Amino acid sequence: MNQIAVKDALHLFLNEDLGFGDLSSETIFPVEAQGEGTFLLKADGVVCGLFIAPLVYELLGGQVEFTPLVAEGSYQSAGTILAKVTGPIRTLLTGERTILNLWQRMGGIATATRIACERLADPSIKICDTRKTAPGLRLFDKYAVTQGGGFNHRFGLDDGVMLKDNHISFAGGIPTAVKKARQQLGHMVKIEVEVETKEELQAAIEAQVDVIMFDNRTPTEVKEFQQLVPAGITTEISGGITLENIANYQGTGADCISLGFLTHSVTALDISFNSKEGVKG
Repeated sequence: MNQIAVKDALHLFLNEDLGFGDLSSETIFPVEAQGEGTFLLKADGVVCGLFIAPLVYELLGGQVEFTPLVAEGSYQSAGTILAKVTGPIRTLLTGERTILNLWQRMGGIATATRIACERLADPSIKICDTRKTAPGLRLFDKYAVTQGGGFNHRFGLDDGVMLKDNHISFAGGIPTAVKKARQQLGHMVKIEVEVETKEELQAAIEAQVDVIMFDNRTPTEVKEFQQLVPAGITTEISGGITLENIANYQGTGADCISLGFLTHSVTALDISFNSKEGVKG
């Protein structure tokens, strides 16, 4: 993780929540008041984003002792205490929601990714994410996918050429689109092309692209398409794949499956912060 980018994002998140100050905490607790608390996992899932808490506390003034009790990326059962904290009550309460918002979202993504990997049950096929992330959260969303056992697709539009149906349509076909792109690219940039028919597949193969995406194809169609692809071209499956049908793509021979629902349809992992009774200081 790019720690500079993470801290920049946390600055924005905290400013959004803080406004001109935490009225609830600042009107009740003096600066010197100390407290303790724990983070409780309330549903089974993959723990993700533990590193965020100490960064949040640091940005809020520090002096918080954060002790993780489980490993990052580990699968834990409901009822597990994830971490404990000791420090200024104001800091603990002001940072609570930002930490929980990110932990819950990232945990949900990591858990969904783990389930997808388990249901596919084919280590020869990588589970990948997409760019269907929440604006401003891509860095966190994609990191969460890796903690669930998945892999990252492009981080942004500058991370490789991906020619989809609209690019191909506007350009006048796969050969023209690929030729124009290649004329402008350096040798380190890969070209991926989306195909839906055998004619499009053949055009992509003849254009010697680096990656071919089988878009919205059935497992049977994927196997047929895969047999036509020469060695050296990576293949990707995408479109219409859910946790309910992903197992059907086991053994199709493709290199990866990209799943938008990992990040665009997140079910948050339930986590709470609980203060210890009594106030110190």
